Amino acid sequence: MKLKALLAVAFIGIILFWAAGDLPAFGDPEAPATRYTGKLYVDLALSDIGVENIVAAILASYRGFDTLGEVVVIFTAGISVALLLRRGGRL
Repeated sequence: MKLKALLAVAFIGIILFWAAGDLPAFGDPEAPATRYTGKLYVDLALSDIGVENIVAAILASYRGFDTLGEVVVIFTAGISVALLLRRGGRL
């Protein structure tokens, strides 16, 4: 059974290393994500939202629901840790 698991992990690792060769170089300005999406955000953020800070415009408007979800997860984790510490760590 352990041999099958080891072979599966090795096979998946080989596939991942092979697929990583198709990724663009780190920081490549001609990467697809940078070429289209990033340029769109930079060009239209001020006219769409009216906020001069592009980072704030993207986080608060374009990705608002995603940011809200992240805040909920962090809040839930914090409350859970606080409750566990309050009980003395006994489950």
